Amino acid sequence: MKESLAHCAAAGLLLVALLRPTSGADPARASAYAWVPETISTDGQRLLAKIGGDHAVIPTLPEPGDHDGWTRLQAAAAAAREVDLAAVRAKGVAVSRIETDGVSYFDIAPHGLVDDGSVVVYLHGGAFVFFDTRGALEGMAKLARIFGRRIVVVDYRLAPAAKWPQITGDVVAVVKRLLAGGAQMRRIAMFGDSAGGNLAVATTLKMRDEGLGLPGAVATWSLTADFRNAADTRVTLRDADPIMSYERQIKNAMLAYADEKDWAHPHVSPVHGDFEKGFPPALIQVGTREILLSDSVRLYQAIEAAGGTAKLDVYEGMPHVFQGQIPNAPESRLAVAKVKAFFDQHLAR
Repeated sequence: MKESLAHCAAAGLLLVALLRPTSGADPARASAYAWVPETISTDGQRLLAKIGGDHAVIPTLPEPGDHDGWTRLQAAAAAAREVDLAAVRAKGVAVSRIETDGVSYFDIAPHGLVDDGSVVVYLHGGAFVFFDTRGALEGMAKLARIFGRRIVVVDYRLAPAAKWPQITGDVVAVVKRLLAGGAQMRRIAMFGDSAGGNLAVATTLKMRDEGLGLPGAVATWSLTADFRNAADTRVTLRDADPIMSYERQIKNAMLAYADEKDWAHPHVSPVHGDFEKGFPPALIQVGTREILLSDSVRLYQAIEAAGGTAKLDVYEGMPHVFQGQIPNAPESRLAVAKVKAFFDQHLAR
């Protein structure tokens, strides 16, 4: 799993490599990064030690309106994750690229699949401003084989060239294409990491609100659920998250995606959604070493308080989207197995 799922890792480590730091390291922050607990796997310990040693300074991203700056960084990020499509196809999957209503997506099916009509719609991470589908293909091909299911990888447009109504609209357009091809909403799962986790939840709310109905399941890895910087771990883990800084990184990406006046909209910050109107069973996975921990906790509480079904699955000492960063670690293998079991349970009905 190591070679494949590594391409699903979150934006943080790659962005640090792409951008030059703008100031010296804060000793307190660097010390927090360097803390390596003994309670996690050896893979997890190595990852935290590497981050603490190599990436103690988080760079500042471009201003929201700096389209040229974003374009340069987006091109560099995409190039760094480019994958040979022929090589992906050679690893036991069929891959086809499809375009619908101006939105493209890749359809991945493992060889020998007994098609039961189910499909997992995957939305990649990258803070709404980075990456594309090609960089996710190898990892999703691996997951398609592990899950034994068809996976559709949506190539949604990126901010700031597109804003949240257009980007969530891209995802909905792909789901509509699947429905037009005979798929049923109850056999569709929405799945995403980081910003993609936000989109998985937000577009589920959007589809419900537009009368399309509800998918059969939603699964998220380290999602962003609220654009405001008010939650507990946004502060308490601010100097301990080895991947991200809200002030220097996330805020600019969020402003590129949505104007601040829109941050309370449930299709932007889904934690504010009305879950009493209905929501699918949700599996919410997160690590204790990320400022977005509270986002997962709050989303779980919002769904449960409304009478919905949700599982909050938290992993000791794990950083942002650890499933992709250390795919061979026991924590990552367990997390992926739980996602498979979750889909097996809720897409078989």
